[in-house]
Amino acid sequence: MSPDLMEQLANQLGPNGLPYGLPIHPNLVHLTLGLFIVAISFDIVGALFPLEKRVFKFLAIPANSSNFFDVGWFNMVAAAVVTFPTVAAGFYEMLLAQPPSDEVSDWGLQGLETMLWHGVGGVLLLTLIVGMAIWRGFQRYRWRKDRARQVQWSYLITGLGVFALMFAHGTLGAHLGGEFGVHVSADRLLRAGEDLSVLNVLLPKMF
Repeated sequence: MSPDLMEQLANQLGPNGLPYGLPIHPNLVHLTLGLFIVAISFDIVGALFPLEKRVFKFLAIPANSSNFFDVGWFNMVAAAVVTFPTVAAGFYEMLLAQPPSDEVSDWGLQGLETMLWHGVGGVLLLTLIVGMAIWRGFQRYRWRKDRARQVQWSYLITGLGVFALMFAHGTLGAHLGGEFGVHVSADRLLRAGEDLSVLNVLLPKMF
């Protein structure tokens, strides 16, 4: 890429280093996480429903295990679908990122290393979530369609393992924004020695 083209692109970017007001990736990430967590959580509740049945009856909550499994299934499908634009937006914003090279995170990683590991983790999570959705579909429509417990215990345990990976992956993302100021308008302006009062003009346009 020629210096003139790079300068032209830089002039089109906002104070957060993006051509739009608010980063897309962090918002989609939280949607993906929420859908996946709800999916596994409701499947766990459905699997343990025989133990919880009296509690629901005492609370006068009309529920059965199939209701929880329906929520688990549809949220898992939604998580798998949303993960694709989440990862795509993440890689686009990563290409425009300029993390500082003279700082390290609480994990002892530099900005570029953190960003690379976050990118690798995103692809891995995409693969796992899509794989979990396919696994869940086979259980729902083939392997366990006539059983009261629609999910295998191994599926639930794997889902909890993905939770742990999501925590580590999310922490890397938090380091990028919180410690390195990647695509954070106020942080970038401070590093450039500019006046933060410019945000009073920019923020209304962002919303």
